[in-house]
Amino acid sequence: MRSAHRAPRRLTRRHLLGLGGIAAAGVAGLAVQQLRSGQAPAEANTSPGRAAASGAPSPSAAAGPQVVAKGGGTVPYRPGRTILGSYLALEGKAFTESIALRRRQTGRDQRIVHVFYDWTDTLPARIAGLPAGATPLVSWRGSAYSDITSGGSDARIARAARQLKRQGRPLLLRWGWEMNGDWYPWGAARNDKDPGAYVECWRRIHDIFAEEKAKNVSWVWSPNWNSAPVAGWNSFEALYPGDRYVDWVGVSGYNLHRETPDALFGPIYRAFSARKPLMITEVGSMDRGGRTKADWITLFAQWVEAHPAVGGVVWFDTDTHPGYAEKWRIDTDADSLAAYVAMAKSVRFSG
Repeated sequence: MRSAHRAPRRLTRRHLLGLGGIAAAGVAGLAVQQLRSGQAPAEANTSPGRAAASGAPSPSAAAGPQVVAKGGGTVPYRPGRTILGSYLALEGKAFTESIALRRRQTGRDQRIVHVFYDWTDTLPARIAGLPAGATPLVSWRGSAYSDITSGGSDARIARAARQLKRQGRPLLLRWGWEMNGDWYPWGAARNDKDPGAYVECWRRIHDIFAEEKAKNVSWVWSPNWNSAPVAGWNSFEALYPGDRYVDWVGVSGYNLHRETPDALFGPIYRAFSARKPLMITEVGSMDRGGRTKADWITLFAQWVEAHPAVGGVVWFDTDTHPGYAEKWRIDTDADSLAAYVAMAKSVRFSG
């Protein structure tokens, strides 16, 4: 995969994943309960988890387990199925070699192939080496809000729409992700703490794509699992562009500080699962020795199984990410690979 698909070298993994938050005692208790009941063990969440930091509305206890039954735009959500793919970049291997390795290991192809582009890049009219049947997830970095709201970027946006339209296949577009963090220039924290301007940018881009008739694009709005800083203007609710402008609600979350899956993904699931299908657009786990990584993958798979609105999972499957030593790839050890393969071969992930 060429360098344009990777994150900028000036950013460390800390910037991509965000910071830890405040420990959630209930989540730690859940992990202990799972260990005692014989379910797959997970590390206790003894470190920050800003599970309540999003500011998004929480459903009442009487709301029940209602979840979305359709949606996804041109990449449709299928109830009871989860599309599985990855951002795949392995040291010493070309993209096609990495794809072939994962096919041999898991017995299946990627259903989503995640690629990254800078704001000034020409977006792809074709992605070389894409497996048959795979859907591209194009993450397009943002810019200062004023560059977009002023109309000064309209020509760039229209050109991007025409390029993606030329692919002639359904694809996912994730513009300006993790906008609720303070580590990217397109975050609200770096744009006068103005969530309304982010929403205006999103809608402007969406409308220009519509004018260019790029009807093959499915829109993925994708915050980080926790907000930095924690503030009302930086919450899920304040930054959401609106149901008409979003096909999938995405989220980035990593087991970086011993978080359980529910600490990472529970809040956004509860906020949006009755309205939109969810896609976990970036996920991975630290390896702390023994079976810690394998057990977390198993626990994650169980969490997805229990949350039917999750219609997509995109692993951060790489050991080449600049500025961070952690090997996020799925095959750092035999147990971790086996846990991932078991997840990939399950009925839930056969979408």
